[in-house]
Amino acid sequence: MGGGGEPAPFHSASLYVGDLATDANEALLFEIFNAVGPVASIRVCRDAVTRRSLGYAYVNYHQLSDAERALDTMNFSMIKSKPCRGVWSQRDPSGRRSGAGNIFVKNLHESIDNKQLYDTFSLFGNILSCKVVTDRETGGSKGYGYVHYETVEAANAAIEKLDGMLIDGQEVQVGHFIGRNQRPGQDDFTNCYVKNIPLDWDDERLNKEFAQFGEIASAAETDDKKIESLGFGFVNFVEHESAAASVEALNGKNYTHTIDGEEVEREMFVGRAQKKAERDREMRSKHEAEKMDRISKFQGVNLYVKNLEDVVTDDMLRDEFAAMGTITSARIMKDMGKDGRSRGFGFVCFSSPEEATRAVNEMNGKLIANKPIFVALAQRREVRRAQLEAQHANRNVGPGGPGQPGMMRGPMGGPMGYPGMPMYMQRGGPGGAMQPAYPMAMPQMMGPGGRGGQQRPGAYPQMMGQPGGRGYMPYGVMQQGRGRGGPMPQAGRGGPQSGRGRNAVQGRGPAGNQQIKFNQQARNAGAPPGPAQQPSQASQQMPAPEGALTASALASASPEMQKNMIGERLYPLIHQSQPELAGKITGMLLEMDNSELLHLLESPEALKHKIDEAIQVLEAHQSTD
Repeated sequence: MGGGGEPAPFHSASLYVGDLATDANEALLFEIFNAVGPVASIRVCRDAVTRRSLGYAYVNYHQLSDAERALDTMNFSMIKSKPCRGVWSQRDPSGRRSGAGNIFVKNLHESIDNKQLYDTFSLFGNILSCKVVTDRETGGSKGYGYVHYETVEAANAAIEKLDGMLIDGQEVQVGHFIGRNQRPGQDDFTNCYVKNIPLDWDDERLNKEFAQFGEIASAAETDDKKIESLGFGFVNFVEHESAAASVEALNGKNYTHTIDGEEVEREMFVGRAQKKAERDREMRSKHEAEKMDRISKFQGVNLYVKNLEDVVTDDMLRDEFAAMGTITSARIMKDMGKDGRSRGFGFVCFSSPEEATRAVNEMNGKLIANKPIFVALAQRREVRRAQLEAQHANRNVGPGGPGQPGMMRGPMGGPMGYPGMPMYMQRGGPGGAMQPAYPMAMPQMMGPGGRGGQQRPGAYPQMMGQPGGRGYMPYGVMQQGRGRGGPMPQAGRGGPQSGRGRNAVQGRGPAGNQQIKFNQQARNAGAPPGPAQQPSQASQQMPAPEGALTASALASASPEMQKNMIGERLYPLIHQSQPELAGKITGMLLEMDNSELLHLLESPEALKHKIDEAIQVLEAHQSTD
């Protein structure tokens, strides 16, 4: 943004980019700004709780010249259908907060945008920042904006030349910016807002009531097209002292109202008149303060209870949880309709976090009206949404970052403390179709197959292309893959992974005595399928990890560790009824939310139901192959 003067003497190649769409991420910005010059890093600033974009980012270049070029060419360019606004990043906020060189422009035509405002005012000096204020909902101009010059002299020149000038047919007003705390406000107001005025009052009666406090410049009651009073109005005094005295004396005073022939006493409200924007800002601030107070008050003591029968009432819910501690409230959520049917969940609030934690540990999975309930700490909607988005992002990208060409994204998750198995795909078969290729031979897995390779009896491929693609590899199976003292084979990254490379990749068999070559030129056709090997006793009997998995312990772990912790306890339970499909079913179930997985650990009936569903999905998929 270096128009109208010498470039600003910034020594940092860091840019602030604002007015971004909420779905503009680092990858998109990198693609856009890297076209100007090599970008060192990009950071989109996000809300600490919800992780949603705040609408601005920082773009750091290696070279100062590239940053200057980006300001000249990319400023006000469209990103996600919104014009971005770029300025030099200033780590010291004192320059911005001082207001020196900042001017206020109002009465702008609705067609004036950031670029037009910048082009008009850049004639008088170097502009650091330029913005037309827009409505949050409609996105249209609100008719005013700000221009921040590098020097006070440039700001004075712009005010002198442009104040009162016509821009797009409208006379604009230009002046020095005055901070909100320096504007006329509570200390010197003269205009009063009056509410709950008796409906039989007119302007003369209103003027008479307030005249006792001082000289009145104007007093008017708002009515509906002069037909009837709306019960509110404005009284503007000549002096501030008179206005303050009227607020002190009349605010909260009772007046008699005649409504439908009956006399009713109501309190009159008298206060400083506020603009709509100021009132909205005050109400938002008050609402946020109340919200934060409510959050801090119920943090760690409010429980979410679901899977409730329709017959369960508020009193029944309170009685069931009464033994856990002092309950401040217990409520079943119901439909808003006339029938008011239960929605199957509710909330129980305790007086202390210790009581709530005890209730989670002891009541989760308990039968109420012959149904096992699920109990967990209640979460705000935005926190829950943020967790789900984070889990979804980790699920797509995986701990290893974005997948390389020829490699499926994300490894097959192993238990906590043990490595997962990366999923590779190699080309084989007619037409170059993608065929599964595994860098190691393991029990209950597809044998090495290229063109016409056959699957061993009893084996099942754990690959992303089939239902429940996140296959789960228990510790016992991992031990078999090591052989006698042999390390777990890892797939190298060298050479192409398209099935046409020259180098062969070797994998160690389950007992460490079988070498399987994956010849890329022969498309892996040289290794005939061997006989199916039975899992060892160690893999058939999987001991469950000791200790119950609590919601509090799970909350302290990262999303990836949470899945591992749950998987360690879920796999042995599934292995008892489905030893051959335990790994695959576990991988399928781990796609569920953690709250539902905890419920499965506590409820054998619910777990059996999910296992049956998973088997049906697998059978349905096999029937279509």
